[in-house]
Amino acid sequence: MSDAATDLAPAPVKIGFLIYPMVTALDALGPAQILSAVPGAQMHYIWKEKAPVASDSGYTINPTHDFDDCPQLDVICVPGGFGQVDIMNDEAVLGFLRTQGQDAKYVTAVCTGSLLLGAAGLLDGYEASCHWAWHEQLALVGATPKQGRVVRDRNRMTGGGVTAGIDFGLTLAAELAGEDVAKLLQLSFEYDPQPPFVGGHPTKADPATLELSRAFMADGVASMAEAAKQAQANKDKARAAAE
Repeated sequence: MSDAATDLAPAPVKIGFLIYPMVTALDALGPAQILSAVPGAQMHYIWKEKAPVASDSGYTINPTHDFDDCPQLDVICVPGGFGQVDIMNDEAVLGFLRTQGQDAKYVTAVCTGSLLLGAAGLLDGYEASCHWAWHEQLALVGATPKQGRVVRDRNRMTGGGVTAGIDFGLTLAAELAGEDVAKLLQLSFEYDPQPPFVGGHPTKADPATLELSRAFMADGVASMAEAAKQAQANKDKARAAAE
C-alpha cells in the first residue's frame, strides 16, 4: 500500500462490548451494528472465555476475546440484562472494567449496564442513565441519575433501556467520526422509529400497562438493588482499607 493510501485510511478505533451469560442481546447488538460501520472500527466482544455465551433471547453470541487477550480499547461498552446480577460483585469482571476504563477514550453502557460500570467505580460523580425501572438504583453505586435516551458526562456515555442503544450508537458514532457519518448511518439503517403504540416510557404508558410492566420486572429490580448495594459496600470497604 502506498504512503498516500495509508494516509487516507481511517485510524483504527477499538470498540469492545462485554458479553456475559443472559445479556440482553439487543443492548449489545443494536449499538454494535451501528458502531461496526464507523470508519476504522475494530469490533471486540469480550468475556472470561471464548466459548459461546447464551443471551437472554435464546441464541448465543461468540466472544472474540477473553479478558487476558483483549487489547486496550478506545471504547468499552457494557450492555444490560438480568444475567448482570450474577456479576455485579465478580471481581474478575469489575477488575477488567476498571483496567479498560483507565485508558479508554469513552466508557459507556446501555440499559442496566450502567449499574455494572457503577459497581466498578467508573461512574462515581458522573451523571448517567439506564432503563427506567432501574434508574434510581444508579445512586446506589455512586452515579447521579439523569433521565435521557442518551446521557453524556465528560467521557462517560450511557443509554436508556434496550432500544435506546440505537440512539446511543448513533450519538457515539457522531463523536467518533463526525455528525455527517452518523447521519449517513442513521439513513443507511433506516432508523426512523414510528412505534405502533404510544407507551414506550412510563410517562406515556397507560396505568394498567405500567402496573403489569412493573410486576413483570419486580424480581429483577429487587435482585439488582441488592447486588448494587453489596457492590457499593465492597467499594466503600476497599476505599477504607486503602486510607
